[in-house]
Amino acid sequence: MSSTNKSAAPNGASLPIRLVPDPVLRKTARAVTPDDAAEIATLIPAMFATMYAAPGIGLAAPQIGRLLRLVVMDIAPDQTPAPKVLINPEILESSTETATREEGCLSLPEQYADVTRPAWVRVKYQDEHGARHEIAGDGLLAACLQHEIDHLNGVLFVDYLSALKRNILLRKLAKDIRDRAGKK
Repeated sequence: MSSTNKSAAPNGASLPIRLVPDPVLRKTARAVTPDDAAEIATLIPAMFATMYAAPGIGLAAPQIGRLLRLVVMDIAPDQTPAPKVLINPEILESSTETATREEGCLSLPEQYADVTRPAWVRVKYQDEHGARHEIAGDGLLAACLQHEIDHLNGVLFVDYLSALKRNILLRKLAKDIRDRAGKK
């Protein structure tokens, strides 16, 4: 679906995930407002369906072509599900200590690289009912929060890599996409 199409998939059906080099992935998403309530209510179940089907642990609205500051995530999809909706998330604080983890992205399928980020973050956000919350964490939670908030700002995990590593990974992705298209 194009980013101008306001309708989401019905009943939480999966949506197409935008892949690099789609230009929408490099744009800054706008804040969600009360006027977006109906669209957000439809997008949330569709985004969870898309994320779980991929499979992934986080998905930002720009990845499905919607330039809205909306993230869904579940960092424990194989254990007890813990789905979380973050509307207008904002990093309030991060540690000076860093941690390096292997990251991947649904918009760069089957591409992984070690990314160094702050080891701990504190984020404020609103839930789907408009209630304000804060969440803080380290490890996978911190990495996922930062990765998804980056998407809202047009930043991809490959932007943290050296130019050489980034170019190798992007060339490999382009080849994989061409190969998959040729097999259809």
